Amino acid sequence: MRRRSVQEPLDRLTPREAEVLELMAAGASNTRIAEQLVVTEKAVAKHINSIFAKLDLSDDGSNARRVQAVTTILRH
Repeated sequence: MRRRSVQEPLDRLTPREAEVLELMAAGASNTRIAEQLVVTEKAVAKHINSIFAKLDLSDDGSNARRVQAVTTILRH
């Protein structure tokens, strides 16, 4: 069996980060995600920042990273 040298972007996410990303893809706000997962909005923000980092989405000053993260999940 061959090992993949390049890890799929979504495989880098923890199960919780994947859950947050799925909720983002469903259109949930950070507040709604926090309510649904029974965590603080600060925790959701940390998960989202980790998702951005693991998906190699740099901060360009716009909200485009959230859209780019969601399109990553839709492509796979």
